[in-house]
Amino acid sequence: MDTRKILIATKTYPSISKKYRETVCTAGVLLSDDEKPLQWIRIYPIPFRYIDFDQRYPRWSIIEADIERNDKDFREESYRINPNTINIVRKIGTSNNWQERKSLLLPLKFDSIKQIKEQNKSLGIIKPSSINKYYCKPTKREWAPKQQAVLDQQDLFEESVDLEKIPYKFGYEFTSVAGEKHKYSISDWEIMQLYRNCRNNSKANSMEEKEQESLVKVKQKLEELAKNNDLHFIVGNLKNHKNSFMIIGLFYPPIVQSEQLSLF
Repeated sequence: MDTRKILIATKTYPSISKKYRETVCTAGVLLSDDEKPLQWIRIYPIPFRYIDFDQRYPRWSIIEADIERNDKDFREESYRINPNTINIVRKIGTSNNWQERKSLLLPLKFDSIKQIKEQNKSLGIIKPSSINKYYCKPTKREWAPKQQAVLDQQDLFEESVDLEKIPYKFGYEFTSVAGEKHKYSISDWEIMQLYRNCRNNSKANSMEEKEQESLVKVKQKLEELAKNNDLHFIVGNLKNHKNSFMIIGLFYPPIVQSEQLSLF
């Protein structure tokens, strides 16, 4: 394994794994020693909520860790990480209209999903030409029996952590610069947590009312980001379905108004 620097750009909501109980997919940017962006990187698998607290890297942090190519994944961006070596170097803030974050992500921007596929890549960031619609649809409320059985397994050395099944799927319908129309779901952990926070903080009487109130707030937030921010999508494909992509993270710096030339 080599020790490398990585900018953490997004994390997906945890998924159930027979081997690791649960895993999180992290997408980020591999950096040079002097912190210049080199390429997109996928860190998977990692049982994020089960690693030491001090090594649970927040979004927009630069970490240093031992990594190696994941030889069981054909996607060239996929790497394994040794969680015990994770060192959080620093956090990237939002000063100057997110300038440092933009300087690390946007040099690696693609024009469209089509361009990502043409270059045989599986991970990238795009800016949609237009966002046509936000959508939300209900999904199953409970884990499948086999998934629940994995969560119910007892470990003599590790305390189990509850993993809530989110009963809704959120997403955008959009058009790319290449004119392609897409309908992608969002697996960004932040959006799932937004839903949970809105529901848990609701003062409504019934759970149904709490959920409906939280769905309205998530809709408002995602529509506001599309309207008021310079919204980009961090996208990735599925290992077993390389042509199927989803939004794994939202990047939404403020819109910077072009400076107008003064006649005086």
